[in-house]
Amino acid sequence: MNPNFSTPSMQAAYLRTLPAIRERCSKVHALAQQGKLEYFDYHPAQESSAVNYCLEIMKRDFTAADGSLDFASIPPHGRWRHLDAGKSRVAPLMAQWDEDQRESPVDDKEKCKRLIDLFLISVLLDAGAGNHWTYRESDGQVYSRSEGLAVATVHMFDQGLFSGSPTAEPHRVDARGLSRINEARIAAAMQVSDANPMVGVSGRTSLLINLKSALESNPHVFGSDARPGNLIDFLESESKLEGSVRRVHVSSLWGVLLEGLALVWPARHSIGGVQLGDVWPCSALTTDGQAEGDDFVPFHKLTGWITYSLIEPMEKILKWRFEGIDDMTGLPEYRNGGLLIDFGILTPKLTLQSLANTGGVPCLLPSHGAVVEWRAMTVIELDRIADGIRCLAGVDSCGLTLAQVLESATWKGGREIARRLRPLTGGPPIEIESDGTVF
Repeated sequence: MNPNFSTPSMQAAYLRTLPAIRERCSKVHALAQQGKLEYFDYHPAQESSAVNYCLEIMKRDFTAADGSLDFASIPPHGRWRHLDAGKSRVAPLMAQWDEDQRESPVDDKEKCKRLIDLFLISVLLDAGAGNHWTYRESDGQVYSRSEGLAVATVHMFDQGLFSGSPTAEPHRVDARGLSRINEARIAAAMQVSDANPMVGVSGRTSLLINLKSALESNPHVFGSDARPGNLIDFLESESKLEGSVRRVHVSSLWGVLLEGLALVWPARHSIGGVQLGDVWPCSALTTDGQAEGDDFVPFHKLTGWITYSLIEPMEKILKWRFEGIDDMTGLPEYRNGGLLIDFGILTPKLTLQSLANTGGVPCLLPSHGAVVEWRAMTVIELDRIADGIRCLAGVDSCGLTLAQVLESATWKGGREIARRLRPLTGGPPIEIESDGTVF
């Protein structure tokens, strides 16, 4: 598909859709096949090594009693797993709601709203924390990176940090609660100190402050009490009921998140006065005489991460069914992308090698052309790796979804190979100068 747009506003609208991500990334991938990227060489013959590595991880972690790979036991990629890192936390929280004598019985819709409150706030706080930050629970267990951020968020949520009524209704997120958020409170709750530094504390705080404005600006989605969980009511109005099953198209949820949370993201590139979000120019796509935005590549990584994370509680608790999931892409972030570099699918050209620090790893801003190329290649390579795994395992995309591959193979594989190759930090082959608002 090669859409043409007669107005800038049409281009901007397109770049904020789900299909645009895969379509624009495919253009970058096509250039890679021709050796026309600015920062990377592409070696498709190396994909088989990554596929085999990922498949072995899946066999290790999801084996049935008869020794076969148990596809049905693989959960989808979502924030739920990180919140339960090391031990279950979400289920005890839900059990607490059933037992709480302060309130009347909590129905399934309210339980789901609370989980959406928690999951959304947790994803917004999930950008890379750096190689040195950790979070210690009261039992002495220590967590870092994405799991550490998730565990910290559970405790912040449990303490009512995001609620306008922290004593009576601690387990919710609303604009009134977010109005009390500041950098010092976030840093204290995250155990940040000179000895335990975190990357992007200011950026994370800004996201939460901006979330308050977004919730208040969209009462038709988030209700009069400006609460993320109220998007369930809006989606219900957009859904169709077939028998006892409520069906929702993923584009409805995507649109709610992209439009409803638009004020959350810092201003970056815009077209026709429309802020685009996680969308960046790619110099490899630039040609003479092209229309404004034709060289832009959309990623919307955090929106994708939120979408995957929110679908799960709605399907598990409310038994809703989401259609159009095939439009969802793999997440273009440094674990999935690191897998490609560490297995030699992508090798840095001299223009990128020259940017390496003393540890041999480049440290770049999200806007850097190398990062844009890397992320675009990641989206398409995740599709190709998923297909490779399915081929070896003898299943189709219904038997093994992309979300399951992300959860059980590529993200985990990217982390494990990074630990093996860079044991001192466990960091990716390209470090991102994160401000807490993209990765």
